[in-house]
Amino acid sequence: MVKKRSVFDINFELDEEEETAGFPAGNQRAPETKSLDVPPQPRVSDLSAPRRGPMASAIAETADATAERAQAEAAIRAENDALAHEHVRLKKLGLITDLIQTSDVLTSKLTRDRSANVDSELAELKESIKAVGLSNPIRVEQTAEGFELIQGFRRLSAFRQLAEETGDPRYTRIPAAMVPRGEPLVALYRKMVDENLIRKDLSFGEMAQLALSYARDESIPSGEAVSTLYASALKQKRTYIRQFARVLEALDGTVRHPEAIPRALGLDVYKLLDAEPERAGAIMNALMDMPDRDAAAEMRVLRDSLVPQKKAKAEVVAKSVSKTSLRLGRPEGEARVTASDGKVELRLDRDFSAVPRARLQAGIEAFLATLDEEG
Repeated sequence: MVKKRSVFDINFELDEEEETAGFPAGNQRAPETKSLDVPPQPRVSDLSAPRRGPMASAIAETADATAERAQAEAAIRAENDALAHEHVRLKKLGLITDLIQTSDVLTSKLTRDRSANVDSELAELKESIKAVGLSNPIRVEQTAEGFELIQGFRRLSAFRQLAEETGDPRYTRIPAAMVPRGEPLVALYRKMVDENLIRKDLSFGEMAQLALSYARDESIPSGEAVSTLYASALKQKRTYIRQFARVLEALDGTVRHPEAIPRALGLDVYKLLDAEPERAGAIMNALMDMPDRDAAAEMRVLRDSLVPQKKAKAEVVAKSVSKTSLRLGRPEGEARVTASDGKVELRLDRDFSAVPRARLQAGIEAFLATLDEEG
């Protein structure tokens, strides 16, 4: 029976000291021979890199893959963290925009600064949306029930009406920017107010109505509410809003169309109620006697309340303006006489204080007696 020999492929690597000292066991390296015909042959160890066993190769490859995977995971985590921080930053700025269902948007948290009555410009806004889309998204706050509208009541109304009128599902979702949750109520009101202050057609009545709603929410006086909400407005504009607010407050909610009150009419009613607060009851009764009134009818009631005041004022003005003037030639110069209601004025270059009292009195009596004579 032939006995088999086991052969092992063992690779011995020499360190630098062994390489320079020669072969093991003290044997000296054989001197290299040179031949003119045969070039020197490379050593066997120079032909290839040191060989590595299968297990060592597998371990090295696994280690390399693990390191690469760890680096990739670290890079992904860093990118996710950066995206998360950027998302939070953009959300705080209200720059996160999404398409949301119009049916999910509630409008109960804030009183709108737009009247719920017919908006004559809404038709123009709808045509613009159909032609070029919505360039300015609404602003909402996400809640457990959906979304609460902060800004964009007219835009939301336009989308809802377009969805109902056209049946186009595109108008059931509206672009919306998300605002941070938990902002103070005053900050939300200010955002809505400041956006609409630039609109020239926003009436003083609508702005005053909003101030009254905010005053009720915060339990503060209406004047303070106006100063807080309209801090960005000019002083004169705040004064007008404050006066309109006092008119609506005095009429105790009986005005249905505050947006229709012209500035001049509102200020006249304010002056009337400021001088005669008791007149508010009569105006309220006149309004309540017309339950089906429209804006025009309501304005007539307010104008009619001013008629007695205007008539009396006109009479006073007429009396004060009506006068008679004449000039008389006298030895001491020209005498100028102006007669008006309750007053006669005589101007002459003469010292009337030097006239004896009795003579002055007799002269005046003779003057009045002459005026009373019938001729």
